[in-house]
Amino acid sequence: MTKRIGTGTLKDFKRRDLLASSALTAALFAAALMLFPAGAKPGGKGPEMTAPSPASSR
Repeated sequence: MTKRIGTGTLKDFKRRDLLASSALTAALFAAALMLFPAGAKPGGKGPEMTAPSPASSR
């Protein structure tokens, strides 16, 4: 097993590392797309919460 910490060169970057980092990047983007879909629109300019209507006294 190669020690890679602190070397600072790309010589130690192997094909397996490239494939793993590419797969992790793709998973990150897929998760972001699921959390924030492209067609999502924010709500209108209304209040976020509506106050309860006052009880009518008779």
